[in-house]
Amino acid sequence: MGTREHDGSTWQELFGFEEAYDDQADAIETAITAGRKQGFLAMEGPCGTGKTMAALTAGATLVREDDYERLLVVTPVKQQRRQFVADLRQLNAGLEEPLAGVALVGKRDLCPYGREDVFPPDASVHDRCEDLRENTADLVESDGSSDDRPVADAVIRPRNDDIWWDPQTGSDLAKAARPGGIGQQAIAGSLSTSGAQSPYRRSQPTAPDEIGGEDPPLYCPFEADWYARNRGSPVGFDAGEEHVVTAEEYLPGAVERGTCPHRAMQTLVGAADVVIGNYNHLFDPASRGLIEGILDERTFVIVDEAHRLEERVRDLLSDRLGRQTIVQARNDCHQLLSLARQSGDHKREVRAHLGSQDVPLEAVERARDFYDDLLGWLEDRIAEHLDDEVGRDWRADERALPEHDLEIPLRDPDEPEPDELTRWAEEAGYDGGLFRQLDTIGLAVEDASEELGIARTPVVAAAGVIARRWWERDHATTFREIELDHSPRDDQRIEGWRSTYTAGLTLFDCLPAESLASTFDDVGGGVLMSATLAPLDVFTRVAGLDALGDGSDAADATGTDSEDDGRPVLTRSYGLSFPPENRASWIVDATPFTARNRGDPETMEPLGEVWNPTRDEYAHVLRAIARNPGNVLIAMPNYREATWAGAYLADAVEKPVVVDESSSNEATENRKREFFGGDGKVLVTSTRGTLTEGVDYDGAKLRAAAVVGVPLVNIGSPRVRAVQRAYGDVFGEDHAFEYALTIPAVRRARQAIGRVIRGADEVGVRALVGARYTPDARHSVFEYLSPAEREEFVTMSPEFLPDQIDRFWAER
Repeated sequence: MGTREHDGSTWQELFGFEEAYDDQADAIETAITAGRKQGFLAMEGPCGTGKTMAALTAGATLVREDDYERLLVVTPVKQQRRQFVADLRQLNAGLEEPLAGVALVGKRDLCPYGREDVFPPDASVHDRCEDLRENTADLVESDGSSDDRPVADAVIRPRNDDIWWDPQTGSDLAKAARPGGIGQQAIAGSLSTSGAQSPYRRSQPTAPDEIGGEDPPLYCPFEADWYARNRGSPVGFDAGEEHVVTAEEYLPGAVERGTCPHRAMQTLVGAADVVIGNYNHLFDPASRGLIEGILDERTFVIVDEAHRLEERVRDLLSDRLGRQTIVQARNDCHQLLSLARQSGDHKREVRAHLGSQDVPLEAVERARDFYDDLLGWLEDRIAEHLDDEVGRDWRADERALPEHDLEIPLRDPDEPEPDELTRWAEEAGYDGGLFRQLDTIGLAVEDASEELGIARTPVVAAAGVIARRWWERDHATTFREIELDHSPRDDQRIEGWRSTYTAGLTLFDCLPAESLASTFDDVGGGVLMSATLAPLDVFTRVAGLDALGDGSDAADATGTDSEDDGRPVLTRSYGLSFPPENRASWIVDATPFTARNRGDPETMEPLGEVWNPTRDEYAHVLRAIARNPGNVLIAMPNYREATWAGAYLADAVEKPVVVDESSSNEATENRKREFFGGDGKVLVTSTRGTLTEGVDYDGAKLRAAAVVGVPLVNIGSPRVRAVQRAYGDVFGEDHAFEYALTIPAVRRARQAIGRVIRGADEVGVRALVGARYTPDARHSVFEYLSPAEREEFVTMSPEFLPDQIDRFWAER
């Protein structure tokens, strides 16, 4: 790879290696330019571009030169989070003053009680932690008389935090949880996790009478110790290699010192120069609390694997209210009402607790009636749909029900009008006034139930939040439907469709661009990067960036264009930098592999006896691809076609064939291990599956990859049609199908073929199979490849493919 002379700017002093590649240097300088103007860089670069180090170097330069206070990295792939940690450590290794870095993990992975299954089985780790935290906060709340008492040593403490707690009370609570009580040290049998022994006994302690009063609550001693340290962390950045700490350091370090590991991590976030997390931390409103304090104009963000943004954020912003949750929400209300009916004293007591939150008892009755009626409506609507779908036979025999997930749209996907549930609710007298109060009513019910000792884990507040959103979100960008997840249960007590499906009401977000724009507007600038972002002008629109910028790439790499309105949005696309002679890149001009052309594989005999011409043509192409030496990946449009291809190839080639299918993560990992082990094999999967991106096929793990057809999602799905309609409203009808469906499908295909060449010495074949990939075809997708791919991929007819494969490998 070539290098070039640089302009002497300070980024070279921070770069983690001796020299940067040309494309890498350009990416760094362009990102710095964008950052200095509070703008963004959308960057496409395949494996080998050095995107991770480039983005870190640009961000580190902006932090060191005080353009920004910190750098936030988010990626949805665990392997990439590890890579960012490794590259940050590499960068720090050459610095006298290293950048303080912390890598984030979820609360469930850090709670000592949760990790060791100490919590009651009916309580989630998150909910139990929140309850114990709230109790602990109540116990340590200070009256202001003892703020000057001594506290435990802490390596890191938060900045500018007003102290409202008594650290000495926190210290006393932590000591009281030791096996022998206050003044005792840890002994054998205390709670241990991650190879570290805590100072506390295994069970959650009850507050001592002198602190907790007559009815002392359970509390968390790890949380109490955090308050004893003035909400500080006993683990500092020097605990991690090159000043970058991960859970491997702060989890055992905090446990041994008796402090909550999640709180220690949270404290480190506030003091770090670089924070490395996942998409949820930035894009999920429910998870953003951990980093809320650092989301401002002084934060520069790096969004990795940005081709996943639309899909992942759409999932994060969508809501589901399951049937069983509705049942429990109704029961939460009913149980409190039943207590109120037991006597006049009970009623007064219930009214008093509800009244403290301005919720009358009659509002709880109204909420109970709503949830009860909603269950009846849901049951009737599902039965009606199944009658229309399969006839009434399913009522007598559940085996007549379809063995797959079902969608029941509650409005015409092409018409953004009020949905059936909303219209039913209005006709039944449940208007917006109630919907907007259900979350408040739910919180009051939960608080009153806790205060009155009603033993259950309530969900009515969470159900109320979704109900409010159901009423308030618009119908153009949010689609409402009933989901029936195929999940058969062998339980004689469950009858009808519920023995086959799990039902829920879904509030599906069709257009994440608006939320993305709002999130990016909260920060100072950033880099969004992936190997597959093309076309970049489309990506910047659907990712919400154009809503912030001036709508052009006007601000060039010199940074001189400072008079444009808006925040600059720059784009860069780099080609594969590995030796071109090591790879063959072909577009196979076969008949388009569409549902209309290929027919139904389940109605056709194997081995071509009654195949139609299209399927027969692809059988020959698949056989040629599979005969590449070593491991071969063949990605079909869906799992159904993967099953057909696998059955054919098992008889047609002399190497083992592994057929992937939609299954659990464990089963997928087993198939991956099977594929990698031993001599060369063929792995047949769906292009939309989990084995075509985010999996590292480095070295000799993969010698060829072929994508058959354009992997569009089911365009007949109601929610897909609703997405298309929403995109048409915002981006124009002419672009709706293209932006919502075609371009994401091509990115999937590009991810799959990108699995082959992962290093400078790797050799392999890449093939896009189907006429739609050719530049002159009807409905061609050629323009959606990157500029480098359009230049490199060579079109050939199927009959030449076997000879070209033989020639390529003969020359290696």
